[in-house]
Amino acid sequence: MAQAAANVGRRSDEGSRLTTPGILLGLGLGGFVDGIVLHQILQWHHMLTSTRDHPAITLKGLETNTLADGLFHGATWVLVVAGLFVLWGIIRRGDVRDYGRSLFGWILAGWGIFNLVEGIVDHHILEIHHVKTGPNEALFDIGFLVLGVLLLAVGVAMGRSRDASAR
Repeated sequence: MAQAAANVGRRSDEGSRLTTPGILLGLGLGGFVDGIVLHQILQWHHMLTSTRDHPAITLKGLETNTLADGLFHGATWVLVVAGLFVLWGIIRRGDVRDYGRSLFGWILAGWGIFNLVEGIVDHHILEIHHVKTGPNEALFDIGFLVLGVLLLAVGVAMGRSRDASAR
């Protein structure tokens, strides 16, 4: 019985080691989803679309926005690489086993953090772009934040839980 209690504490510690790589991966992957889906596929906005000096309706404005989008994607790539590097170190040491659910949860939490920070800073404070400019602009921006809160809440709940295989 005492051994089982010790293992539960150890497993909880092991799962918490996945917080940093999971959040880094979630920040980067959330940025990729934003950039690929909203910037490139749907073309709802670019990084600087709502700025007066860089509208995406002129060639110069589109060039500037494409550069800003590329720098944004470069930053998200660095976050993913950093997350993989940290995760690789943990796996190599054998510190964590059977924590797929926990890792996935922290990835969702990182994506939620990305949405909240990006949404609050870029959409509301700096107003350099909005999710989708137009008559329902505020609703799209709020929806982006709501999605961020949901991802963060579900992610933290999953990240703190143990996998069924670890029980």
